[in-house]
Parts: sequence; C-alpha cells; structure tokens
Amino acid sequence: MTKLQALIFDVDGTLADTERDGHRVAFNRAFAEAGLDWDWTVELYGELLAVTGGKERMKFYLDKYRSDFQRPNNLDEFIAGLHKAKTKHYTQLLSEGSIPLRPGVKRLLDEARAQGFRLAIATTTTPANVTALLESTLGHESIAWFDVIAAGDIVPAKKPAPDIYFYALEQMQIAPQDCIAFEDSHNGLISADKADLKTIVTINDYTKDQDFPGAVVVLDHLGDPGMPFTVLSGEVGWTTFMDMELVQHLHGR
Repeated sequence: MTKLQALIFDVDGTLADTERDGHRVAFNRAFAEAGLDWDWTVELYGELLAVTGGKERMKFYLDKYRSDFQRPNNLDEFIAGLHKAKTKHYTQLLSEGSIPLRPGVKRLLDEARAQGFRLAIATTTTPANVTALLESTLGHESIAWFDVIAAGDIVPAKKPAPDIYFYALEQMQIAPQDCIAFEDSHNGLISADKADLKTIVTINDYTKDQDFPGAVVVLDHLGDPGMPFTVLSGEVGWTTFMDMELVQHLHGR
C-alpha cells in the first residue's frame, strides 16, 4: 500500500464558493465597464460553468447566446482584455473579504501542514485569482504553504483534461498514488481521475446535481466540529468532519 504524502486542491468551489458571488459578479462588472449589455444571471452562470476557463466561457456565451453581437476583428484580444478586467474586479471583491473559505478548509490545511504533508493546487483559474484568494483568507505567508500552484494557462488543455494535474505531479516529482485530490465538480473529478488520483468531492450549489463516478467520497463540505458534513456517497464511519486521519483512511482504500 502506498503512503499518502500530498494533498492537491482545486480552488473555485472547492476552497471557497467563489463562482456565484465572486467570478460571476466580476464578469458582470467587467462587461458593464466595457459598455456591454451582457448580464450573467445566477441561473445562466450555472449553465456556463459547463465550460472551464473564463476566456473559453465568454466565447461559448457568444456562440450560444449572443449571435447578435458584432464581433471585433481580433476576438481573442478582445476576450483577453475583458478577462483581465474581470480578474481586477475579482481580486477587488476578495480584498474586501467578500468570499470566505468553505467549512473545514483552513482547519484541514493547518492539520496537514502540522503533520508534514505536502500541499499543492491544481486549478483552471488564473494565478492572480489563486494568490488573491489565499492572501485574503489565509494571509500573505500562505502562498509558501504550497509546493506548487498549478493555475491558469500553464497547460494548453483545461479540465476535464488531466494536464493541470500532470503538471502539478511533475513539478512535485511525486507519483499520483502518493496523493489525493479535492474537487467540487464532475469536470474536476474526471480531470483528477485521468491523472490516476483518488479524489474527495465536496459539492456546492452549482455542482450538487452532477454525477461523481469513482470519487472515494462525496460530501456537502469538509465539515468542522459542531458543523457536521453530510455524506452523499461513500463511507466515512462515524466521523462527522474531514481530518487527516479520515483523509489517510480514504486514500488507503
């Protein structure tokens, strides 16, 4: 049996509920700033989340919902500019403390570090978004907690492709059998699974109706003392919140 050495975390929806009240709001602010009449409602954004990557999401939106929009000659440059503005608005939201970590995240990170486990991040969001979230919730020093922060366009194919996990594993010089991943979505689970990683899933409002075949356990959140998680799939025994003992048990299955 391989011994668990590292925990690899997705970011959006996994570390924090960033999508509905973070990224969606930031996109809309960027659109308004550019004089566009685009408005991504909570419901519409849920549909758009089927596409990973912000720039890709905007292109999909144009293709499916805004055939009336007169596209500029250099669409990629236009989209990239909107995405840069959106990142500015998103980091502003984070600096205001508008987006807290999900239950159990900080406690589990602290426990893992105290016990000598390695930490990493594998996400499709931009490096600036990751840094802003970590610094606003865990402090400036938290960036150094992670051996690698694999984020954004550092690999060509985004989730559900496994490339971002392959990159993180390569940078850490570690085998997938020695790690466990934390995800919140079907696409994220497929990405981790293709990289041969066992995966713990914590759903959110946008992913609660998705399927998670092969996840070692599916929970509503990681839980905390006094705030028990709900087990949606898998077995955890009598435990009511995720700790490193449970993580190691799930990895060893």
